Amino acid sequence: MSYQWQTSAFAELDTAQLYAALRLRQEIFVVEQNCAYLDLDNLDLKAVHMLCWHEGDLLAYQRCLAPGDHFSESALGRIAVKVTARGRELGRELVKRGISHNLRRWPGQNIRINAQAYLEIFYSSLGFIAEGEIFDEDGIPHIHMVYPRSA
Repeated sequence: MSYQWQTSAFAELDTAQLYAALRLRQEIFVVEQNCAYLDLDNLDLKAVHMLCWHEGDLLAYQRCLAPGDHFSESALGRIAVKVTARGRELGRELVKRGISHNLRRWPGQNIRINAQAYLEIFYSSLGFIAEGEIFDEDGIPHIHMVYPRSA
């Protein structure tokens, strides 16, 4: 299957691309996970957005944030894979691309994520290290994880 990967600043996204990204985030984080929360947190304006398309359908998405925008380190967030696209290793490829992007763009910086706790093993397999205890974020167990700049 042929995928088209896109990396764009917020201002470079056209309205259809932005709509597709926001819709996917709502499908996953609000509807699938039954979690009412404010997804639009003003960080999108500063973020670099990574999207994976197949024949005009958005299959995967994440945003990359500079050090200081959300955490003191650079960050990945809103990592989402469409339900019908799971099992294709897209999540793994997406996060690897995010790690590579952040390390290139902000060298010498760790990468921080707030991972949903059930995904700790997945993120650990990509080099992230859990920090601290599991905490509640919007009714969902999360854990802080860091990808060390030297990994």
